[in-house]
Amino acid sequence: MTLNELKPGERATITGFAAGLAPARLLEMGLLPGTTIKVLRLAPLGDPMDLRVRGYRLSIRKAEAALITIERPAP
Repeated sequence: MTLNELKPGERATITGFAAGLAPARLLEMGLLPGTTIKVLRLAPLGDPMDLRVRGYRLSIRKAEAALITIERPAP
């Protein structure tokens, strides 16, 4: 599953990157494997996504979010 599939209010943990290699820009923003993220909201047209990562807010495009593989917590 990838980050762009989450809905507002959902949490997940980053497990890696779809392309195998993480874009340096995403790593610099703190989107590292093992990091817990929460989707806060989506823009009115669905792009970008507003996230809570490591105690700060981050907005990324859905195209970038599609590169990030995630795992949802067990219910």
